[in-house]
Amino acid sequence: MPSNSATVRHVALDAPLLLLAYGLLHLVDGLDGAYGPGLAQNLSYLAFLAAMVLFGVFAAAVRPLVPPGARTVAAIAATVTLAGTACFLWAIAGDLTGAFPDATPVRIAGLLLLALGMLTLLGLLVAARRTPAWSPLLFGAGIAAIIINVGYLPLGALIILAALAPLARPAPSRVVPAARRAPTGMEVKRLERVASK
Repeated sequence: MPSNSATVRHVALDAPLLLLAYGLLHLVDGLDGAYGPGLAQNLSYLAFLAAMVLFGVFAAAVRPLVPPGARTVAAIAATVTLAGTACFLWAIAGDLTGAFPDATPVRIAGLLLLALGMLTLLGLLVAARRTPAWSPLLFGAGIAAIIINVGYLPLGALIILAALAPLARPAPSRVVPAARRAPTGMEVKRLERVASK
């Protein structure tokens, strides 16, 4: 089994950690009873933007890890994930520039597309024995926490981090048994005595 690429290993940690940073900064931004404008809001959007970009990178990077017969499904799932991240990037750009008055439908579409694509990819990775069966279940639970209440975003990010953590480790390589050592002279004589009996 080939090792997970360095890209997959890093992005599996970095994307949910940036999502966690976004959630925490969002909470800090709302401590005064209102959200933005200000430094906390701008930093939260930058963390969210980076997280979405990395989820897109993750979707593209894990495609080679799925079984060969499922590469078409993986390509479709990666495209759906990228469409979800594009929706989020468009919504973030609108929030930062004020160009789009209400990006809520785009955010909802982005969340659904991202969840559908990522869950499919994780399911394929379970089939390839690259992740445990609980990985997509945890990812779905993390998304559900975010859908229930945006205030649960840090919790959802931690759950997603746990879901992707198995991919942050290199895949175990098969151990090739070491060559058997040559028998010593005493062992050869003992074998010869046993054979002669």
